[in-house]
Amino acid sequence: MTDPAIAPPDEAPAGDGPTGAAPDGLDLDRLRLHLAEHRPELGAGPLRAELVTGGRSNLTYLLRAGDREVVLRRPPLGHVLATAHDMAREFRVLAALAPTGVPVPRTLLLCTDPAVIGAPFYLMERVAGEVFRTRSQTDRLDDGQRRELALAMVDTLAALHTIDPAAVGLGDFGRPQGYLARQVRRWAGQLARSRSRPLPGVDELRDALAATVPECDHPGRIVHGDYRLDNLLASVDPVGIRAVLDWEMATVGDPLADLGLLVTYWDVLGDGDAGAGNPVADGLGPRAGFPTGAELVERYAGRSDVDVGPLHWHVALGCFKLAVICEGIHYRHTHGQTLGPGFDRIGELVAPLVEHGLTAAGER
Repeated sequence: MTDPAIAPPDEAPAGDGPTGAAPDGLDLDRLRLHLAEHRPELGAGPLRAELVTGGRSNLTYLLRAGDREVVLRRPPLGHVLATAHDMAREFRVLAALAPTGVPVPRTLLLCTDPAVIGAPFYLMERVAGEVFRTRSQTDRLDDGQRRELALAMVDTLAALHTIDPAAVGLGDFGRPQGYLARQVRRWAGQLARSRSRPLPGVDELRDALAATVPECDHPGRIVHGDYRLDNLLASVDPVGIRAVLDWEMATVGDPLADLGLLVTYWDVLGDGDAGAGNPVADGLGPRAGFPTGAELVERYAGRSDVDVGPLHWHVALGCFKLAVICEGIHYRHTHGQTLGPGFDRIGELVAPLVEHGLTAAGER
């Protein structure tokens, strides 16, 4: 649930001088000096930047360096959970997937020195396309376009899961054995670090998941970690996926974790108790006129060799994971550490996610 947008911004970037006024999270003067040394074609002239809205975790900026436009990604401000915002990992997976059939932006520069802008960051090319995030966007599509877009989304996920990680240099990118059990422990640990209020049912969901971890009987696949429609750049004429974005949670593990999370976004937040107009999935799912989650699962099953039988457990895991992420963002919002609109309602999504997760796990 992070900053996916690389589409054209609604307003001009900040600043009028040789190096414009820096938005929060960037030091443009230090950045320009760093670019002058490592990417001189970007650091030789005026540098201007704008925070691209819409994200919930990592921050994404559109940079204008002279007549060139590129995109910068950095971790969020404050309360960064360990390993959750690793710029080097995100950069590595993008570079590895560049020669494959999975569309990703071209990487330009990785900087792991936090002294430059205050945190590690990387640069990538700006890809033309649209991020479909809200009903005002998806309502412009006709029924055929919505269906084609949803199926293209699923086909791209299935294509990702057919890639041999070792063949693209990602054989050591994760540990498939025990991946699901580690996911439960990881998100339980993240919850403990972000918990600041009573959360009925969340401990029951955590314990139910831990007690029923399914066996994974296939080799590890590249897992995106937050795959959904508005983490993609799309085109509608013709309908297609231009780029898959937001790889900060990528690893090698069980591909059903991606599919289960997609169904959680689609059917729980996009059509369930969380209600219309929620700040995460208002433009997603059946309520927005797209095919049902069951149709997406059927499409995936027809294009993948992965057995989707145990998907209910992965949906429960998806609910737990999103509940923890929402709670972490709620924590940061209450401490004034978020940028952009929509954060005030994130905390409201935790309870319906926990309840649906308990149902999927067979506890309701």
